[in-house]
Amino acid sequence: MPNLRVTEVKAFVPARDFELSKRFYQDLGFTMASDGGGVAYFHHDHASFLLQDFCVDEHIQNFMMHLLVEDVDDWHRKITESGLAEKYKVALGQVELQPWRMRDFTLFDPSGVLWRIAQNVK
Repeated sequence: MPNLRVTEVKAFVPARDFELSKRFYQDLGFTMASDGGGVAYFHHDHASFLLQDFCVDEHIQNFMMHLLVEDVDDWHRKITESGLAEKYKVALGQVELQPWRMRDFTLFDPSGVLWRIAQNVK
């Protein structure tokens, strides 16, 4: 019987300014576990991604990440109180109820990558 178990899937997130983006994600609460060869590995609990020192505008304009969390209000409050949006001059949306049965908010990173940070609603 072949072993087809998947252990992880990660997206390569583009960065216009690699050093600035690394600081942003650390300030957001992700741990940078490695950095080398133009790729930095970030994780927070069981969520992870690879930040790449590479940018194509058309790609960034169509790139979105989705982070599912247990308490979307706590995440929004943490980001708001930390001044992250002001520090990095990025847009932070309000928590909203979505028709797909989630409450979420949007956050852009310094390169323009859109993050939707969400919580499931019963």
